Amino acid sequence: MTPPRFTPVEMLRRLVAFDTTSARSNLPLIHFVRDYLAAYGIDSELSFDDSGEKANLFATIGPANRGGVVLSGHTDVVPVIGQPWSTDPWVVTEKAERLYGRGTADMKSFIAIALALVPEWREMPLETPIHLALSYDEEVGCLGVRRLIERLPEGAARPRLVIVGEPTEMRVVTAHKGCYLYRTTVTGLEAHSSAPRRGVSAIMEASRLIGFIGRLAEEHAESGGDPRFDPPHTTFNVGIVEGGTAFNIIARQCRIVWEFRAVPTDDPAAIEARLERFVETELLPRMRATYPEASVVTERVVAMPAFAPERDSPAEALARRLTGANGTGTVAFGTEAGLFQTAGIPTVVCGPGSIDQAHQPDEFISLGQVAAGERFLRRLGEWCAAPPVF
Repeated sequence: MTPPRFTPVEMLRRLVAFDTTSARSNLPLIHFVRDYLAAYGIDSELSFDDSGEKANLFATIGPANRGGVVLSGHTDVVPVIGQPWSTDPWVVTEKAERLYGRGTADMKSFIAIALALVPEWREMPLETPIHLALSYDEEVGCLGVRRLIERLPEGAARPRLVIVGEPTEMRVVTAHKGCYLYRTTVTGLEAHSSAPRRGVSAIMEASRLIGFIGRLAEEHAESGGDPRFDPPHTTFNVGIVEGGTAFNIIARQCRIVWEFRAVPTDDPAAIEARLERFVETELLPRMRATYPEASVVTERVVAMPAFAPERDSPAEALARRLTGANGTGTVAFGTEAGLFQTAGIPTVVCGPGSIDQAHQPDEFISLGQVAAGERFLRRLGEWCAAPPVF
């Protein structure tokens, strides 16, 4: 049987049709890709989450005994619930040189182009392998790619560089901020609101903590930071505050969800230590003077490291060669790039589409961007067919 061939747009239609919202399983899409690659004699390695309902996929085209170029993309997308879509988000709709659908920009187009070129790459005498790395749960904290990275081959077969195909409009991106998300639960003591000295208000104490986070934000805003970013400094936000049961009850518990987005030169551990010191030396002594069992517990929910420029990076050099770009840039959004970089693999972010359309109703990618992505990856295949130069 002749293996199936798809154009990038045809492949994109297939991928968008899979509802891979992060709350759902991505296995139908992963199994489709696995079977498609198998038809070309390419084996896939799957790594699963604890539930077994989600999986990463890693596959190699070309010689498996040497390091190559990883094309990295996440398969999950953000929800469409509550958004005013004018088209079916799970059906690619073409209008005015644009392709509409959830994931068209972020980031199934990059994956679709790579998969559509598999038949060509399979027929080429690749000297440098091309690795496909598809992950789950990027949108909720870059969770899946961590397991994929843990299982990457070592030694001579260790990948030499990574291209993360997030939507940059094919600009070569070499840096972004890190994202660190926390859930802090403050527990005090209930009492009637007419007798405040008999209780410890979790809401009032949480407000002191929020104030401290605000002071950290001001300090970093005044520090100058890194002019390559907008804003140029580490930023802080308290996004959720929940607590209390009635207006006349001193609140026993309050929960805040907060984050900071750190420039690569700031140390997240130092920021965490500042908050811990404030809690231990100022907040808890006040609370425990009235109620010795009072507590403040902070749980780190997401730790997505910053992506920092690398001097003489082979990933940057290759991406600039393939795009013809003279320079590089930064982005405000986070990607899996920092995790690959932390694993010691030179990494760059470069892919078709615009982040301005990501997560929006009527998300789209232009046909021009699809064509630009196709040119980029076709040139990559040609480069991989030449004698390796790293």
